[in-house]
Amino acid sequence: MKKILLALLLCSVGAASAQTGSNTVASAVETTPTDRFILQNGEVVQVRGRRPMPLTHNVLLPNGTKINYKSGIVELPGGKITTLKEGDYVRPTGEIVFATAGSAAQSRGDNTVPATAQFATYTDPRPAPATPAAMETRLSEMNSKISLMAEKIQLLNQKISLLSTNAQRPTDTASLDQKIQAIDAKLK
Repeated sequence: MKKILLALLLCSVGAASAQTGSNTVASAVETTPTDRFILQNGEVVQVRGRRPMPLTHNVLLPNGTKINYKSGIVELPGGKITTLKEGDYVRPTGEIVFATAGSAAQSRGDNTVPATAQFATYTDPRPAPATPAAMETRLSEMNSKISLMAEKIQLLNQKISLLSTNAQRPTDTASLDQKIQAIDAKLK
């Protein structure tokens, strides 16, 4: 009788673990580079384009990152564990993108940042990519400056030549100086 009870107990434990194991075992999910796994309304969903697709099992990304779809717990390949907050998401490469400064701070264990803190607006310091017309205008401006510089060099060479040949009496270079100053004004 004890053997039968023990066998039944082992079978029920095995069935229960098999039943809950389907939710805890992470399996590979087909992704595209633009997909993301975002925490929405307390559960992780896979978003492809703009369309959220509910998940039915935990996710294993190609780099080894594991995502619990029910709790939003993310285990990185190195063993670090973090919990996603509402709006946080994981890229298919395993990178985590935090929706707020508060959730980013909490993930690194920094409790000094309020949970409601927001990120400041980011401004890209690089200039906007130039259009072909803008590049052509810029090239034209550069060519104009190059020709002005060549003219200035020619005037300076003339001045040097005048000053070196008439060493005994001072040469008047006022007209050359005025032309050089005019070129300098155009170059600024």
